[in-house]
Amino acid sequence: MAETIELKVEPRNKVGKGAARAARRKGLVPGVIYGDKKPPEPITIERRLLWKYVQTGGFLSTVFILDLGGKKIQAIPRDVHFDPVKDLPIHVDFLRLAKGAGVTVEVHVNFLNEENCPGVKRGGALNIVRHEIEVNCPADAIPEQIDVDLSGLDIGDSIHISDITLPDKVTPAITDRDFTIVTVVGSAAGEAAAKESEDGGDEDGKDE
Repeated sequence: MAETIELKVEPRNKVGKGAARAARRKGLVPGVIYGDKKPPEPITIERRLLWKYVQTGGFLSTVFILDLGGKKIQAIPRDVHFDPVKDLPIHVDFLRLAKGAGVTVEVHVNFLNEENCPGVKRGGALNIVRHEIEVNCPADAIPEQIDVDLSGLDIGDSIHISDITLPDKVTPAITDRDFTIVTVVGSAAGEAAAKESEDGGDEDGKDE
């Protein structure tokens, strides 16, 4: 389960472009907390602190406990806007999470045992179709990563979402097809793809 992090934020008394620019000049990033059928709360957060978490990866799938003047709010980042020139965060949106709330997040895929993958040993290459998988899950049970075992995968073989055992209460956000996560490609894979095309094609192809 992903870690919950406490993050100190400050109330933002003035809103608008002028107030936002003034906050940025002070090294702060303006933002807003919204959702859970409550009024939006404008906030600021130290740019240095926000940038630290953005850079670590997985920011948009991390649940934070926002300390807003002593009031603790469970929330998850929904969007971060960046300066087009400096590439630094200039605005952040947080979604409040009610107790027992569910969320839709993208979770990093961790590929295991490439050294035990026969297809790679025979000169094939991994074709990673999805580096992240979008899932629905409880806010307090977001997986840190989804492990995909490459052991035994030969040239022309694929791993689909149906091949993965997800944690309890975690389900794929895409439900209308058995989408591909990774394949091993090589000359044999090309021959197999041609044969599939002659036989009518792979119905999952529309996802790749």
